Amino acid sequence: MAGHSKWSNIKNRKGKADAARGKIFTKIGKEISIAAKDGSDPELNSRLKDAIANAKSNNMPNDTIQRAIKRGSGELGNIDYEEIVYEGYAPGGIAIIVNALTENKNRTAGDIRHIFDKNGGSLGSSGCVGWMFDKKGLIIVEKEDGIDEEELIMLALDAGAEDLITEDDSYEIYTEPSTFSDVRLNLENSGINMVSAEITMIPQNTVKISSEDDIKRINKMLDMFDDNDDVKDFYHNGDFPECD
Repeated sequence: MAGHSKWSNIKNRKGKADAARGKIFTKIGKEISIAAKDGSDPELNSRLKDAIANAKSNNMPNDTIQRAIKRGSGELGNIDYEEIVYEGYAPGGIAIIVNALTENKNRTAGDIRHIFDKNGGSLGSSGCVGWMFDKKGLIIVEKEDGIDEEELIMLALDAGAEDLITEDDSYEIYTEPSTFSDVRLNLENSGINMVSAEITMIPQNTVKISSEDDIKRINKMLDMFDDNDDVKDFYHNGDFPECD
């Protein structure tokens, strides 16, 4: 697999998360609630177990996690979140996928369309850009003293990982979605600290963004997606120029 480093994006996103912890907890809470629909016991529900692990990696309090589980299982009333995927284009022909969790799809659809339109993009039909991405599990381990690269490779591959890419300051471990939970759990049980573990969409190819105006509009669009409580994740195939 060709290298597609997400570590710098992860660091930037974590910085924003620290500044807006409540919004992050809202989004993770929805994810937990959706997962808990299939059972409130994480030992019997791997998706819930992964969602809880993500919550803990973001320092989400345990009582907040438990409330989200109870909302999903119906113990705290019936809040029915729906998963919706939006696809479209940003300026410069950049493909974007937006994953949303919402209890009001009309509101969310209007918000997503507004964000595309306001920033020179266009909301497309289902499937218009999804074929440009591969769904993968991605686990990021920051390079630090005490981590042996060969041992990490063996731990990951033995649990079913596809590939491990070494970046300047991190290791990126790729899996099929079906083996993601096994790999994450194997690393966790071996005491490996993961700064990010998620099912993500990896672009098959990237598109260089050279226009300063496009860069500003795309960044504004991504910031607006990030600030929207209904948006769980978003992915794009843009290749931004490196900043000095």
